[in-house]
Amino acid sequence: MGRVEGKVAFITGAARGQGRSHALRLAQEGADIIAVDICSQMDTVHYPMATSEDLQQTVKEVEALDRRIVAIEADVRDYAALKAAVDDGVAQLGRLDIVCGNAGIAGFGRAEELSDGEWGDMIDVNLTGVWHTVKAAIPHLKAGGNGGSIILTSSTAGLMGIENSAHYVAAKHGVVGLMRTLALELAQDMIRVNTVHPTGVDTDMIQNSTIYELFAPDLDSPTREQIGERFQALNVLPIPWVEAVDISNAVLFLASDEARYITGVTLPIDAGSTAK
Repeated sequence: MGRVEGKVAFITGAARGQGRSHALRLAQEGADIIAVDICSQMDTVHYPMATSEDLQQTVKEVEALDRRIVAIEADVRDYAALKAAVDDGVAQLGRLDIVCGNAGIAGFGRAEELSDGEWGDMIDVNLTGVWHTVKAAIPHLKAGGNGGSIILTSSTAGLMGIENSAHYVAAKHGVVGLMRTLALELAQDMIRVNTVHPTGVDTDMIQNSTIYELFAPDLDSPTREQIGERFQALNVLPIPWVEAVDISNAVLFLASDEARYITGVTLPIDAGSTAK
């Protein structure tokens, strides 16, 4: 039997990157998937965001594992759309057990230079969007009567300050506060709530020219290898970044009965960066 056999997982930001990886890892262990992604570009995000084609690729890869998947384009900032997506997914798949509040954006700039739009979009997606996710999902988790596991994606930036990213750091710290409160509020229903805190992850969110130029303003057309050296300096282990599946393995653990009494925990998958 798989570690989450017969369960249904709701995952935001599922079109690519960590979200797709979580969908595939949970599907490998027996879960069916409700996958949501905005699949469009935001004006304040300066790297290419996921597309409809990316979400359909997630569908193909989950179905190749012989699992069911309901994939819906919805913006986590739009509670009504997100609720409709969850309701539809549960109606088709029959239950809800696991929630991965994973959708997020990245952005950079000194605090005094951030625009209202940059600040607002960051908080709306990375914090309010997470609240919308759990708000839409909690009634279904409670209705099932089987408990459940909510895993919220924070960051090492949810555990410490990082220069040039005040809006991102504020949102990711906010996710921790939300998690800790939900862990208390949902405990009597045996619904566990935890956060995961990755260091840099080898996905499109960091592997793009905008991030390269930020980390290496002194270089002309910096390469992946050159950027890797800069990222490795952030970690204790001698690696530049972790892989998406490393986060997915932690998500799988927290979603499984192996973690049945773990709640209210901040779990770093950070190559030791927060130990510095």
